[in-house]
Amino acid sequence: MKVAAIDCGTNTMRLLIAQPDGAGGLDVLARASSFVRLGQGIDATGEFHPDALARAFATSEDFAALIAEHGAERVRFVATSAARDAGNRDAFFDGVQERLGLLPDVVAGTEEAELSYCGATLGLPSSPEPILVVDIGGGSTEFVLGGSPSSSVPSASGAQGLAGRIVHCASLDLGAVRLTERLFTADPVPAADWQRATALVDAGLDTIGVDLASVRTWLGVAGTHTSLAAIHLDLPSYDRDLVHHTTIPREAVIGLADRFARSDAAERAAIPTLPPKRADVIAAGSLIAARIAARVRVDLRVCESDILDGIALRLLQT
Repeated sequence: MKVAAIDCGTNTMRLLIAQPDGAGGLDVLARASSFVRLGQGIDATGEFHPDALARAFATSEDFAALIAEHGAERVRFVATSAARDAGNRDAFFDGVQERLGLLPDVVAGTEEAELSYCGATLGLPSSPEPILVVDIGGGSTEFVLGGSPSSSVPSASGAQGLAGRIVHCASLDLGAVRLTERLFTADPVPAADWQRATALVDAGLDTIGVDLASVRTWLGVAGTHTSLAAIHLDLPSYDRDLVHHTTIPREAVIGLADRFARSDAAERAAIPTLPPKRADVIAAGSLIAARIAARVRVDLRVCESDILDGIALRLLQT
């Protein structure tokens, strides 16, 4: 069976087409990604901007063509933070259904966290527990604490043997786009803005219900983390295979945030592995990662497998 997983977040919209690999994992047939910035202005207005909808619909048409080309039999379109918050989300639903033939599935933060955990731990070597997976998105940041993915203990959504032993999930309504639009008033980021953002993130971390100092394996997924890994490795161009399972020392995570706190658009544009449409929010994303790094006692391990892989696995196993 071939399946297609679509993840539509606040900043990016991504597609994975896969089939079983015969060993409990995925044989990837196609990947595609587009910076649709669906969350443009949503924190201020509470609604999707017409330009953001137009970008999402154009990408939906492109994805529909790829899905048809590969003959995917099952498709799931998962929408996350921006779609949870938008007052005019029916316009988004209608446009996606017209182009892809299905409605977006707006998942709660807890399911988003579980799917990310499932993807992040796919193929992960045996690692000390508890394992914390962090997904820094555009509008929110997801935290899921758990054990080995080989465990058959049910996850919070009742899925056996999929996400491993889920202990705790939390969703924090702070992401790279939301934090940038809410608090950063200039480029480079003024010191006062950075201090306010730091205080806001710290206050949010106090509410997630996770003792970060007790974590023994820290996994980071999604664009902020993968971008930080590529920059840490000083790659001349982005290489998914090199980024996957890269370890970034805690001190280096904090150092990268300090670097972006002082950088301007020209300096970020000179980084070959940082796409322009992520460069404007990387400071906020790195700040969130750094505030987590200040509390954990282990280094960050970056995973290229993430919520998309989790969606595809669930489609194959249910």
